[in-house]
Amino acid sequence: MAGEQVSALRLMLHGQLVGYVAGYAHKRTVLSLAPSFAADGSRPALTLSLANPDTFAARAGKIFPVATNMQLHPLLSNLLPEGALRQLLAQRLKVHEHNEFPLLVHLGGDLPGALIAEPITGDSIPDLAFGDRGRLDRVAVNAVDRVAHFSLAGVQMKFSMHQRDGRYQLGDAAAPGDWIIKTPSTVHAHVPLNEYTCMQLAALAGVDTPEVRLVELGKLERLPEIKLPDEGYAYGIRRFDRAEGRRVHAEDFAQVLFAYAADKYQKASYEQIARLIYQNTYNGQRDVAQMAVRLLVNILLGNGDAHLKNWSILYPDGVNPVLSPAYDILFTRAYIPDEQRFALNMAQTKQWYEVSLEHFRRWARRADLPESPILYNLRAAIGKARELWPAALRDSPMHEAHKAALREHWRALHSDFRIES
Repeated sequence: MAGEQVSALRLMLHGQLVGYVAGYAHKRTVLSLAPSFAADGSRPALTLSLANPDTFAARAGKIFPVATNMQLHPLLSNLLPEGALRQLLAQRLKVHEHNEFPLLVHLGGDLPGALIAEPITGDSIPDLAFGDRGRLDRVAVNAVDRVAHFSLAGVQMKFSMHQRDGRYQLGDAAAPGDWIIKTPSTVHAHVPLNEYTCMQLAALAGVDTPEVRLVELGKLERLPEIKLPDEGYAYGIRRFDRAEGRRVHAEDFAQVLFAYAADKYQKASYEQIARLIYQNTYNGQRDVAQMAVRLLVNILLGNGDAHLKNWSILYPDGVNPVLSPAYDILFTRAYIPDEQRFALNMAQTKQWYEVSLEHFRRWARRADLPESPILYNLRAAIGKARELWPAALRDSPMHEAHKAALREHWRALHSDFRIES
């Protein structure tokens, strides 16, 4: 009698076997960890949730194997796109957008960070991949058309691309793209100009940012058939998880906390994120001071979308975690005129306009952070913003209506952070 059909992917990290993810015909998935990975004291870092090498094997043994329905485990689910890009991909594959195993099959060669999901032929799938299932018919993954496909987590339509001679082409598994290109929105006007300007202002205030640029739409090649507004530019940001053709492992805080993207606004506070950063990153004091500056800049720029997936950890040497450069800083209030709230709680509030320097003191105390370097960096950041931003905004490509709204936002902030322009 025939058993349940199952196929599997092999998970690799910097050339080392991490484990397997099995996909069953009835949409169940099982994520298992390879014993060789758990036992290897020199293994590359997989997740901040398992950062302590002395307890890795014991903790991993309590977590894996783990079974889920439709959605993959958050460690993998958060590597897949959300929103319009996911819908486009699901339509192309003729699968339900919440059925994530086929999406991972399709995108596994060029995921964010350094994890790679490779197809396995049916007869070479190890028993380890299946957990405690009974009789199974092992089938090969349908890996047709895996060329020139990439995954970028997030809601906005975005593409991983190479820049060659001033033009941009889609990356693929063999040669992953080193730029993220976000095309203009058909819902919100002038988003590329908004995000580019905000990232430039953030850098002036001391935020660690990747290189960003505006890219003429005519320089983007081989885009899928998508609807675009009558705007001239896309927004480009250099990928920090790709360095000179090398994959650099990274994870966002939804992955760190094993939270699904749907819970990115509610599964943690900024204190919890800060505590994890301070206790686990290679230079925790530097990283939480940088986080404080980013929180301040999000207030100054009216960015209400700094949720779990917009904070990430990077592993430049494959082992030691650091706070990644900033990304997705946008004046969201330009599109939601009555918006005045953080994405997550900070010192028991989400209200931008009531936040003062005292709230940052409380945030630091609640997260057991060193207060003095945080306050020093905050004062330096607001000083730079007050000195440099008014002229920089005036000369920026941001739409004039958005500039006016941002200046109005500055005037409404607490006196500790108010900017006159």
